[in-house]
Amino acid sequence: MFQNRSQKPLSRRKNLFINMEQDKDTQQRIEVTFLGTGTSTGVPVVACDCEVCTSEDPRDKRLRTSAMVKYNGKTFIIDCGPDFRIQMLDNKVEDIDAILFTHSHRDHIAGLDDVRGFNYILNKRIAMYGQQNVLDFITTSFPYIFTNKRYFGTPQVDLIPLDGDPVTIENSVIIPVRVHHHKDIIFGYRFGNFTYITDASHIDEEEFKKIEGSEVLVINALRNSSHISHFSLQQAIEVVSRIKPRDAYFVHMSHFIGKHADVEAKLPDGMHMAYDGLKIIV
Repeated sequence: MFQNRSQKPLSRRKNLFINMEQDKDTQQRIEVTFLGTGTSTGVPVVACDCEVCTSEDPRDKRLRTSAMVKYNGKTFIIDCGPDFRIQMLDNKVEDIDAILFTHSHRDHIAGLDDVRGFNYILNKRIAMYGQQNVLDFITTSFPYIFTNKRYFGTPQVDLIPLDGDPVTIENSVIIPVRVHHHKDIIFGYRFGNFTYITDASHIDEEEFKKIEGSEVLVINALRNSSHISHFSLQQAIEVVSRIKPRDAYFVHMSHFIGKHADVEAKLPDGMHMAYDGLKIIV
């Protein structure tokens, strides 16, 4: 019986094309891990015996807010607060390419010293990006890292300022988003169709334009009542309702917001309470 010899090569070419497309999709997809979703005190709060702080639901245990974004084959960390070391260990993070700082408050920078593990094990320096005022504050907060007579074993880092314009880091275009944190201007970040904002209390109209079109939006929701420097849950819901992403996740939550399961059940469709360890694909 006659055999069409072109079928087998065509099949191989087809499979090769599929594999190439799969590799392309893997490179372009964005994977986000919520390393921490709590406010500056974390949850549970020291010495507190409220129903949230004593909850047995692991989703009510919140380390300080931070995220890992895998984008175009590179790994970016947003903020490294005091829980940075345990967040790296809990999530088995073996390498990172850069750290992006939103602002200079201690719950977002205090874990900087623990990048030493990546220095030692991988024999590499860690690039850190942020506004110049943030980098200046880091320099004065960790003087032993930046002194001319550097102590042996201190972190090896490179501080790189951002001015608010789109920037290419590790062949990935990242767009800083300026937001208000009471009187301070801090940065959120957009990676492709994913935008991450924490600690915001107001967003200017021009900056809203940078967020529009995001398929997934992460935004802070501190508690149910208003606060001078953070969005409340209702204010965060209003921002999400304006942007209309496919999905939205709330972070930087305090114990005042309530138990995870109770709040999640009342949220509008497409809006979610993030929790530590949650992974999503954009």
